[in-house]
Amino acid sequence: MENAVRDWRGRAYLPGPVPADRPRTFWLAWASMAAIAPLQYGYAALLVRDQAALIPLGVWIVCQAAGALLRRRLSLTAGGVLTTSGLLALGLGDSWPFLTVYAVLGGLGAGLVYGVCGETVAAWHPERPAMRVGLVTGAFGYGALPLLLWAGLFPGTLPQAFLASGIVAALVIGTTARHLRMPPPLWWPDTVDPRTYALDAAVLRRTPGALREFSLAQALRTRALPVLAAILVCAGAVSIADVVIVAASGAWGAVAILVGLNGAGRALAMRCSEALGRTAVLTVVLTLLALGQLLLAAHASTGTALGLRAGAVAAGLGGGAFYPLVASLVRDYFGVAGTGTIHPVVYSAKAAAGLVAVALCWLALSGAAAPALLLAAACAGLPAPAARRLRAPGRPVTIPV
Repeated sequence: MENAVRDWRGRAYLPGPVPADRPRTFWLAWASMAAIAPLQYGYAALLVRDQAALIPLGVWIVCQAAGALLRRRLSLTAGGVLTTSGLLALGLGDSWPFLTVYAVLGGLGAGLVYGVCGETVAAWHPERPAMRVGLVTGAFGYGALPLLLWAGLFPGTLPQAFLASGIVAALVIGTTARHLRMPPPLWWPDTVDPRTYALDAAVLRRTPGALREFSLAQALRTRALPVLAAILVCAGAVSIADVVIVAASGAWGAVAILVGLNGAGRALAMRCSEALGRTAVLTVVLTLLALGQLLLAAHASTGTALGLRAGAVAAGLGGGAFYPLVASLVRDYFGVAGTGTIHPVVYSAKAAAGLVAVALCWLALSGAAAPALLLAAACAGLPAPAARRLRAPGRPVTIPV
């Protein structure tokens, strides 16, 4: 484009004024993420009382991963309608027709909302997309805390809590759909010089951008993409299983810590990754997640309250942070232009994570919580060495980034 500014790598930018409603766009996306949180963490913590209840959760996770793939074809309005249907179904009954609506429609809706909001926020903050996406996706974790608090204070009104959550989701996501829009292609805020930004020594050393723009077909042929997907499968399975297993212990304080830190840890991890590098922080996050499983397993074997709380802290900090870290590595490795098609493919690995999570929870609910948590520890720790060795495709091995 003739008015585009190019940096030293030839990447094009179209600097333009920052719209006055950019902060409003961010907070609307944040609120929409919080509105869909009860579908995953609310159901897992409050409604999975036996093994049969794991089936709708597994179907929901598969559909949510599929919904992220469809976000280019369907609107945020459709996501809001489907999300609301899923939450209202949980409030209206626990028979299989209602659970099917929750699992299929609610899952697809949550995937649409998650994908659209994350992509839009990243596009409006190209100078710090990873940090902003980490803040927004964090709401998907701690957004379930009001529902958990309600259930703890008024345990006999759980159906009403889900109905209220559905009404809130309809209002919040409907409002967001009216105002959320994508910026023009190649837009860059004119308050930051893109050429100076591209030469920033700290950025080049810790979070260097992609060497070139990759298409989906090209990304699929690299070694990095399957490793990122495998990390999401292993860590995602453990993250989901932890909520069910800790909730089964009846310790609602530990559940609140786990879910709250699952969200808050995402923003913290992204801030740390801008100073220390993405792969280093991702390795620490996976190690923390594995440590959390060992502490929870110790609690399951001995009944120590300290092990439960310490395990909830470690598992919470590690149980959500890998999601924005993987998303940022997709952007750093494969370029900005292809992120909208490449990241949904990586994120779709969460479908497999859901199946593994159901298997772990099934074992735990059958009375073998400690063995299930030891398996979860192995699952979380397995990809940590691979995460540390991740490299941007095409970058020479002599360059240590």
